Amino acid sequence: MKITNDKAGPAFRSGPGPDNRGNIIVKEIYIVLTDTGTVLSKIIRRYTGCPLNHVSIAFDEQLEEMYSFGRVQQRNPFSGGFVKERAGEGLLKDAQCAVFRFRVTEDEHRRIRGRILEIERERHRYTYNFIGLIGVILNREICRKRAYFCSQFVVAMLATAGIKITDEPAWRAQARHFTQSSQLEPVYKGPLREYVAPGNVVTISPRRGIRARLPRVPFRRAAS
Repeated sequence: MKITNDKAGPAFRSGPGPDNRGNIIVKEIYIVLTDTGTVLSKIIRRYTGCPLNHVSIAFDEQLEEMYSFGRVQQRNPFSGGFVKERAGEGLLKDAQCAVFRFRVTEDEHRRIRGRILEIERERHRYTYNFIGLIGVILNREICRKRAYFCSQFVVAMLATAGIKITDEPAWRAQARHFTQSSQLEPVYKGPLREYVAPGNVVTISPRRGIRARLPRVPFRRAAS
């Protein structure tokens, strides 16, 4: 995926450079919002009014290393927990998405990814925080050890490196709060499987927002 710009304004740049916190960045983290089409996502959509309610965090532009909390077994809606997701497969096969980029230092990247890999090694001890979703509706924190819902997980992982991209606490974080964050750079909006297809070019216009030029190419499976 190549990110470029049209004639209306500057392109988002990859690679080392200052971020809006005055740090020298060398890494990028991607926040991915999707509509998984599950019953739970439809219920959440009715409450939030946001069409994209599943939140994931990825460490590469092609989203080959992407993590979240969600359905572990595709056919079992109650099998929630830590998941390493594959863009364009399973519940994400036909998902619409919005992709955002966040620039971090090497140390921040190491701390966030390291914490996620710790959870992955002990994923059998973690579960989906269904009760926590009720707390969001009631505006009341419901504490559970080793349990997250997707947006709570992403905010909590960023917090391990002292990064705060929303004023909402992790237990109250919703997908819409990511879209409202001034610290996230929008990269793409559209079908997820087209984003990860080879050779795609995303054009960003300050006046018209995000639009994608997507050639018709076969879908490429993400690496395991």
